Amino acid sequence: MAAVDSFQLLYREIARSCSCYVETLALVVACYTVSKAVIFMRDCYSLIRLHFIPRLVSHRDLSQQYGQWALVCGASEAIAKAYAEELARHGICVILISSDIGNLADTAKAISDTYGVEAILIEADFSQGPLAFKPIKDAISGKDIGFIVNSLDGSLDHSQDFTDLSESVVWDTINRNIVAATLVTRLALPAMVERGKGAVVNISAGRCLRPTSREAALSASTAFLDNFSRSLHYEYGHRGVFVQSLLPFRVSSQGSDGYSPAGWLVPSPQVYASHALSTLGVSHRTTGYWPHTIKFRLVQCMPEWVWMLGSRVFTRAT
Repeated sequence: MAAVDSFQLLYREIARSCSCYVETLALVVACYTVSKAVIFMRDCYSLIRLHFIPRLVSHRDLSQQYGQWALVCGASEAIAKAYAEELARHGICVILISSDIGNLADTAKAISDTYGVEAILIEADFSQGPLAFKPIKDAISGKDIGFIVNSLDGSLDHSQDFTDLSESVVWDTINRNIVAATLVTRLALPAMVERGKGAVVNISAGRCLRPTSREAALSASTAFLDNFSRSLHYEYGHRGVFVQSLLPFRVSSQGSDGYSPAGWLVPSPQVYASHALSTLGVSHRTTGYWPHTIKFRLVQCMPEWVWMLGSRVFTRAT
């Protein structure tokens, strides 16, 4: 009996001495829970404010807000092509730049016929260095360029070890993604700054958050476009030029039978472009599409080793 009494007495003493620690732990847990709840509510509000409210407001006059012409570099890419069409739907004339304009002739004609705006094609081989930019400079001379749209070249998505890439592929990756976006922006940006209005949209990829196995060069290009956009925002945002970094994940691709099946997580380029354009002027860095924003948040929370493991499995499967 004495032993039992001694145990109960010991338990009461331990409980009394630990009560302050238990209360402190409970307070910490409560504060953590509240902070996570506040963050969740903030993210929900941001999602609604960015992706839903702008699509409910009245039609914007983009030509009055930014300018009459759009310069679209990498226009052969599905997202860039759809973005150009969406701008044309709002009455913006477009200049489509690509290293291969053969598949853009029908697009330019369709844009002109459907929306009644001018569509100019410029073939630019960026491997030629400064010579590639002369026709672009001539084309934009005297025009009210309100939009600069640079798109990542997805055709250079080669899932190979870096040392297995040919020198020509490496040069193409640098020229078409980094050199092209940088110098095309340099050509048209000064006039925007002088007028005090305009928009620069760099279409990168959501995977810029993490390195990607067996895609070192292209992965680095996505990070360059994202950081290039963010740097320009701090330099020229206060001077009337809105700079946006678009970070989409996968959209449906076009094959011989048209676009592959699209869904809410993998939209068609047209659906994505419509959503992305509605975020222009609202967010400087966004995926442009609300399901992709949810995925972007998940990737941010994901440990890098998990991302790398998934990327290795995916690249081997493809």
